[in-house]
Amino acid sequence: MEPKKEISVGGQAVIEGVMMRGPDSIATALRREDGTIELYKQPFASKAKKGSFLGLPLVRGFVSLIEMMVLGIKTITLSANRAELDIMAEQADKGKELKKKSKAAEQAENLISYVFAFGLAFVLFAWLPYRIADWIGLSKQNFYFNLFAGSIRIVFFVLYIWLISRLKDIHRLFQYHGAEHKNINAYEKETGLDIASIQSNTTIHPRCGTSFIFFVLMVSILLFSIIDTLVSLFVLKSQVPLALRLGYHLLLFPLVSGVSYEILKFSGKNLKHPVVKILTIPGMALQHITTQPPDDQMVEIALVAMKAALDMDLQGHNVKVMTD
Repeated sequence: MEPKKEISVGGQAVIEGVMMRGPDSIATALRREDGTIELYKQPFASKAKKGSFLGLPLVRGFVSLIEMMVLGIKTITLSANRAELDIMAEQADKGKELKKKSKAAEQAENLISYVFAFGLAFVLFAWLPYRIADWIGLSKQNFYFNLFAGSIRIVFFVLYIWLISRLKDIHRLFQYHGAEHKNINAYEKETGLDIASIQSNTTIHPRCGTSFIFFVLMVSILLFSIIDTLVSLFVLKSQVPLALRLGYHLLLFPLVSGVSYEILKFSGKNLKHPVVKILTIPGMALQHITTQPPDDQMVEIALVAMKAALDMDLQGHNVKVMTD
């Protein structure tokens, strides 16, 4: 008997829905106000293929990260636009008419949102931790500088996640995140793909993006400490200026993400290894915030997205397949 071929599936929660990525396609299922499920499916082939330069270890991690960021932004925008239609319809029923934004206005609004988000991330997770470490006089001690700045980044990240989780809309997003994980766990553990069986699974998953971010934060401490020491001893032969340190640390992000991806990939296949168990504790613990118990309708949304991404039968679900 031939061993079962392992088929990897991953996903992302979006506004009132879930996006799932299968071997050859991306499927996004969205719950509309009337209870129907809209399904958007498109072919997808990663650039990080085995046998190509972009598929090489360390390189493939950064490529996959960029791909998922682009897909994530597209699906979040799609889900936001569909949710806006429900809001407009609800207001119309109440006798209030909301003027639909022009495409140019929507694009400008999205651009401003992205610039603000990346700017806030830069200040919170790059500039501010470095300024604090420099202010308390750690610039001459490369390891302690990066250990302190890295610890500040982790504290800011956990605090930020906890704070936004208190918002109603973000809580629902985290519930859909939980639904995504429950479905993937049910599929991988073969516990059954009916709603009750899926609900019996945990919302925690080792390959979650939350765990990846924690690996990035931890790898950056070690890698930046080594690079800073080499630059200080053999290139500058003096203390590394703060601006220069911040500059080449940002340029090293592809390497950091590549190393973190390989660790995540290894840990996902070796969960019983004692070292892996220790390494995955922080990311798995944080998932108790970033994933929340979903209701049955949310689980069904994630199930439809996963089935579509894996080319499974969708019979029994009230699905409207969208062509655009």
